[in-house]
Order: sequence, then C-alpha cells, then structure tokens
Amino acid sequence: MSSHQLQVLFLDLAIILVLARGLGHLASRIQQPPVVGEILAGVLLGPTLLDGALSDTLFPADVRPVLSGVANLGVALFMFVVGLELEATTMKGHGRATVAAAVGSTAVPFLCGVALAFALLPGHEVRDRATFVVFVGLAVSVTAFPVLARILTERGLSRTAIGGIALATAAFVDVVAWSALAGVNASVGAGGDHWRVLLMAPYLAVMVGVVRPLLRRCLVPRDRPAEPGPLKFAVVLIGALLSAAATEAMGMHHIFGAFLFGLIVPREGARALRADVHDRTSHLTSILLPVYFVVAGFQVDLGGVGVAGLRELGLILLVAVVGKFGGTYLGARAAKLPPRSAATLAALMNTRGLTELVILGIGLQLGLLDNALYSLMVVMAVVTTVMTGPLLTRIEAGRPKPDTDADTVRERIGAAP
Repeated sequence: MSSHQLQVLFLDLAIILVLARGLGHLASRIQQPPVVGEILAGVLLGPTLLDGALSDTLFPADVRPVLSGVANLGVALFMFVVGLELEATTMKGHGRATVAAAVGSTAVPFLCGVALAFALLPGHEVRDRATFVVFVGLAVSVTAFPVLARILTERGLSRTAIGGIALATAAFVDVVAWSALAGVNASVGAGGDHWRVLLMAPYLAVMVGVVRPLLRRCLVPRDRPAEPGPLKFAVVLIGALLSAAATEAMGMHHIFGAFLFGLIVPREGARALRADVHDRTSHLTSILLPVYFVVAGFQVDLGGVGVAGLRELGLILLVAVVGKFGGTYLGARAAKLPPRSAATLAALMNTRGLTELVILGIGLQLGLLDNALYSLMVVMAVVTTVMTGPLLTRIEAGRPKPDTDADTVRERIGAAP
C-alpha cells in the first residue's frame, strides 16, 4: 500500500470507531443493544446518504479491499465467540418447554419465510429459485444468541427459568441455522468445485476426534484447572484462524470453521481459561466488528426505495415478526408455559442483531440476494432487534422483578465470579 492509502485507511478506521461507539452509546442510553447503533453507523456511512457521495469520498475503491479483509477477520472472531459461548448444558435441562419452543421458533418462521420467498420472487432476479426460497426461510428464522444473552443479563432474567429456556431455545435455533446455512453454502458456494465440500465430513471428524483431545491435552492439565495466559490464548486464536481458512478452502464460508473451533474448545476444567479467551477475543471484535457493519453498509441503499419497496419491507417485517413471535408463543403454550412467560420468550426470540447481518452478507456474497432485497432485510434485522426491548417492557409491566442478580457473560460461560 502507498503512504496515501495508509493515511486514508487509518483515517477511515478512526471515523468508523468514533461513529460506531457514539451511536452505540446513544443506543444504550435509550435501552437498546449497542449493536443497533453500530449497524446504523454502517448504514449511514453507506450509499444511502447523499446518493453515495459521502461513502465514495470517505472510503475510496483502493482502500475498500483492505477494509473488507479487516471486516472478515472481525466476523470470523465473532463467530468463534458464538461457538465458545454455546454450552451443551445450555441446550438441555429445560425439558419439554425448550423442545416445544425451539421447534415452534424454527419451523413456523421458516415456513412463513418460504411463503415470503415465493411472494418476493417476481420482483427480483434469482439465479437459483429453490436455494433462494430456502435461504429466505432461514433468514427470517434466525435468533441472535449473543444479543439475546446480553438482553437477559441487562434485564436480570439470566437466572430465571424463562431466561434458561430462552438461552436453550436460542442455542438450538443457532445450531440449526448455521447447519442449514452450511448446506445452502455448499450447494451454491463452491465455485463449481463441489467435490471440495465433501471434505467437510472428514474435517468434522478430525476436529472432534483429533483436534479436540489435543486441545484438552495442551490447555488443560490433568491435576488442576487450566490457567489462562497469553500463550494459551495465542494457541486458541491460531486454531480458530486456521479452522476458518480450512473451511474457506473447502468452498464453505470461513465463519463455519471459526464457529466450529469455538465449539470444540475444552469446557470441563477450563472455566478460567475460556473466560480469558472470551474476554480477549471480545475486545478484538469490539474494534473489528464496526468495520464489518460499514462494509455491509456499502451494499445498503435505502435512497431509492419506492412504494413497491416499502410494500416489500412491510411484508418482510410482518412475516418475520409474526412468524417468529407466533411460532415461539405457540410452542411455549403447547408446553404449558403461562401466557405472559410464553410472550416474554417469543419477544426474546424475535431479536436478530448481528447474526442476521452475517447470514444476509453470505446470501449477498452467494448471489442469493440482490442489493435491493439485501437492504430491506437489513432494515428488518434492525427493526426486530429494536422492538425487543419495548416489547419486553410492555409484556413484563406489572410483573414483579425477579429477585436475582444479573448473570454476566463470564459466569454464563462458566468462569469464576
């Protein structure tokens, strides 16, 4: 890179961080997750304002590939953290309520999304109709597990029964969503070399049967709990990056490799180590993810949304909210949860946040979404995340506040207080 390009890159990174932090802080002040403000920062720095003149001036074409690389690193580390946070014990232990809510929260919005896809088909150029239909169904079914966990913490619901059911349900939905997305990616994302996707089966076997035991042997002593340290963090981080590179080489997206590595990091006897890895990686992602929002915002252009676009947006929002809220509520009520608890769970599962942006970005990259539909789906992700807080406030009005300390992310992944 030339000296001028470096100057522009450093200036761009500073602008991104200032705006993301500022809007994230404002979002927190109005009781919204900071990610809402950070996503809005990305949209504002995109072509929506001034017909793209602002984004073209601030982010010239010769710097954007570097920003894209930084963004991909950020989202890979984010997915590693998501895998690290998922606990096998989180996904069980709540019995019938979790199973019923998870099925309702997955199947109903997916079927509604399939119907939505058929309604959207006439207005958009789609190269693979069947995959497009499946992808839209998947896109409206997702729940943002990390954002959900933080909402539970902020509202003091983490130690309650409904909080446990929500975490277990979201974990199940996340696993199903990423598995299904891996299938979608395999069907259209191998660039013609679909044989490479077949390598995923032995790769999974090696990761679980070989790499996981090796990690335990290297990181967790036999006679005492694993202690954190820079070297162990480096080992885990290198493993996550190598795993991301491996799945990318197989024709899959790099997020799957990073996510998988987070899943296989040792749990038993590694509470402090995992908390340390989580904290260090989260500090990195807090700096890198705003760059991802801006790169994603380059493709969001709301300036040209006309009447037809507004109709599509209304339909997308209706299907996303009704399908997710209704499906979760019906599943919870089928498991005999009280109406207010079922509604609380449904509102929580309707939050999408960054997870939705990652999925939409893959759809755009694979050519399953055009820029217009991608822009509308990003708006849906923001709106459904924003509405979670007010919905919970309204549902919980009049209910006594749970007598519990708010659980922290550190405690939720098993670290010592």
